[in-house]
Amino acid sequence: MYEGVVQDLIDELGRLPGVGPKSAQRIAFHLLQADPVDVKRLADVLIEVKARVKFCATCFNVSEDDQCRICRDPRRDQSVICVVEEYKDVVAIERTREFRGRYHVLGGAISPIDGIGPEQLHVKELLTRLGDGAVTEVILATDPNLEGEATATYLTRMLGPLGLRVTRLASGLPVGGDLEYADEVTLGRAFVGRQAAT
Repeated sequence: MYEGVVQDLIDELGRLPGVGPKSAQRIAFHLLQADPVDVKRLADVLIEVKARVKFCATCFNVSEDDQCRICRDPRRDQSVICVVEEYKDVVAIERTREFRGRYHVLGGAISPIDGIGPEQLHVKELLTRLGDGAVTEVILATDPNLEGEATATYLTRMLGPLGLRVTRLASGLPVGGDLEYADEVTLGRAFVGRQAAT
């Protein structure tokens, strides 16, 4: 335990996701030893990001404008929407350079234990987006965990009556992985999603 403001800084840093007590302490002491100009620049950026960044009115991705750059891009395929849990998932998919459609960020996944149901997610807004008939396919790109599966199952049932093509991302074995360490679900999906060898 440290005194006063130093402990307050460690406590606040420890509230960040993925930052444990030891990491919080290391970051705090790094900031204490850093040049004041560097610390001020960090503080200014934190304040500015909270003031300027908002969520896209269409897809709920992060943006500094009312619409994100993807929703504003006329070259993106408007007939395909990829549904993701969080905006960081948009970045991960964009890095692949394989998807040229649009996105819809749910803002989380269904998790009854955490009190998160469909009402807390942007499901209603997704259904509104699909109402004009421009979208022909919805790709469900939720995380391959219990909450992501529950969310994908719920959305599949909701979207089924709309007559859209609803697809899931293929899942299977990671490159460099060993079969003996794969769980049954992952290995099973690898078999179901197998493709012709090229």
